[in-house]
Amino acid sequence: MKLVFVGADHEVTGSCHYLEIGDKHILVDYGMQQGVDIFENVPLPVPEARIDYVFLTHAHVDHSGLLPLLYARGFRGQIFATDATVDLCSIMLRDCAHIQMMESEWKARKAKRGADIAAVEPLYVMEDAEGAIKRMVACHYGDIVEVCDGVKIRFTDVGHLLGSASIEVWLREGTTEKKIVFSGDLGNKHIPLLREPQRTAEADYVVMESTYGDRLHQTPKTDFVTDLAAILKETFDRGGNVVIPSFAVGRTQELLYFLRQIKVNRLVPGHEKFPVYVDSPLAVEATEIFNANRMDCFDEEAMKLVREGINPISFAGLKLAITSEESKNINFIETPKVIISASGMCEAGRIRHHLKHNLWRPECTILFVGYQANGTLGRAIVEGAKEVKLFGESIQIQAQIKQLPGLSGHADQSGLIWWLEGFTEKPKKVFIVHGEDTVATSFAEMLKIEHGQRAYAPYSGSVFDLGANRFSYEAEPVRVQKKAKIASGVYARLVAAGQRLLAIIKKLDGLNNKDTAKFADQVLNLCDKWDPDRK
Repeated sequence: MKLVFVGADHEVTGSCHYLEIGDKHILVDYGMQQGVDIFENVPLPVPEARIDYVFLTHAHVDHSGLLPLLYARGFRGQIFATDATVDLCSIMLRDCAHIQMMESEWKARKAKRGADIAAVEPLYVMEDAEGAIKRMVACHYGDIVEVCDGVKIRFTDVGHLLGSASIEVWLREGTTEKKIVFSGDLGNKHIPLLREPQRTAEADYVVMESTYGDRLHQTPKTDFVTDLAAILKETFDRGGNVVIPSFAVGRTQELLYFLRQIKVNRLVPGHEKFPVYVDSPLAVEATEIFNANRMDCFDEEAMKLVREGINPISFAGLKLAITSEESKNINFIETPKVIISASGMCEAGRIRHHLKHNLWRPECTILFVGYQANGTLGRAIVEGAKEVKLFGESIQIQAQIKQLPGLSGHADQSGLIWWLEGFTEKPKKVFIVHGEDTVATSFAEMLKIEHGQRAYAPYSGSVFDLGANRFSYEAEPVRVQKKAKIASGVYARLVAAGQRLLAIIKKLDGLNNKDTAKFADQVLNLCDKWDPDRK
């Protein structure tokens, strides 16, 4: 009975943890790294084809984005998640595959034309995303689900994203029983649309995030509507656009909620009919999913509007850009406007085109409304870069760069402590993950010194024996010498095929028939054909 720390250890993204219970192999999240890797992550402890189950806390790609890769490399188990998370993953994983395939094609065309860009294979393709989606099992908040003999789980709403959850995991191996709780990403209080985070009462062990473990948001009295309206008024008076890099799922819907209030209350005098463009097919689909799941996930304030027949995230002047042509036309419309586009950290997607058209214009405002991971384009802009490169072209930054403080889907330090103090007895261990290096370390120390918690911030590769209540291996930090890349392309798919072949061979153990012999002959013939050392 062991827990292995794989990803998002002393880093914010790439969340992944591994549980081994008897002969069962389980992942909690399998997320994509965003921004620059600081530390090397260990590979999965077993081949992907041997993973039996995945427990998914929520749909954001830094928690779910490698599920199609898992499928591509032979995984054929089940992925357990909340109803809304399953709905969101059905669009988000397809979108991830589409982006990778498009970027691969773009780089291939550039390479053919002699550009200094190497052609690459996509990490995974649409077929892999579809395969992962088909493995998903939808669960209701609060229900105890028996996954298999010795493993039960329950999802609890933590208000970070539609469908987001902490996961209680009950484990039994022989006569040993333990309970471990994975916080997932804990939500910020007093944010629009979603319900407040809920706490859990009991756990032997807790694995919790620390994204904002070193800071406090503004007080709950922060008036986001007034602050946003002031930014719109100043920018529109200059004749500029307000460009908002926003996560398509979650943050975009919150912004629509605020913008509806601004419109209804006429808070931008002289520009009451300003248009709002949501330029993201994913955001449009996600907004539909928000509406479909409102009964299970919306807070009371939003539900009051719903009962009155008002859609809390729609209003006059809202325009949805679906096609590439509609997206391109936005920047040829002279009317001052709001442009909301993904991705939220400016690493991919249509937002990069809008930045290219607006960053150099002093009358415009680029408004950041979410966390910007280390090494991302968004982080560089927020930290004062004077020039950035987009599509091979250097762009001078002359637009106003602003942030909407306190508008975060993550709990701050006080919110994290509030959640942890919900346990009636202190857990045996609290493992701090999902935070930048110094943040994870300092938050763990603060919990130990000021709150008497047995807190640790392990590095990737650390192995904890849940039955013996001790580390069987404590990994040292291994810094990345150059930007790490997950094995991809044809070679990675070949490795995956080999792993799946081994899994099939193990299933044939004990069988003795002509079909098995024929299969062996075919494998040997292929080896002879492709062995580069064969004379």
